[in-house]
Amino acid sequence: RYFRLAADQGVAGAQAALGAAYYRGEGCPIDHVKAAHYYRLAADQGDAKAQVNFAKCYSRGEGVSQNFGKAVGYLRLAADQGHTLAQCDYAQACLHGAGGLPQDYGEGIRYHRLAADNGHPDSLLALGAMLIDDEHVPADVRAL
Repeated sequence: RYFRLAADQGVAGAQAALGAAYYRGEGCPIDHVKAAHYYRLAADQGDAKAQVNFAKCYSRGEGVSQNFGKAVGYLRLAADQGHTLAQCDYAQACLHGAGGLPQDYGEGIRYHRLAADNGHPDSLLALGAMLIDDEHVPADVRAL
């Protein structure tokens, strides 16, 4: 009840928490439409975790129509705020040209480096695999 009151007053953290509650059915029935609604409210106020969660809604088509381009856009917003999981996921989108992005190895490596610098294991693995294969890795990364 209090999360809803705070969310309705525009408190991003409460909106994100209410979105998570609806998504997981914690204290309320599962409702992905309401979850996406509250995630979006928080995401559009700059809440990085809500941006990641809203991106997942778009990528899975849960509560909103599936739209990989919008998913990648929200991932980028969170990644640029330093959200490590978003950096890793956005890096993968860049490397594979997902969500309508042009394939961009430089951008993918840059975001994997950001996530790896924060200890994200998938980014550490991805960079290590690229170094072993010497695939599209710039000299400055190989020199590490």
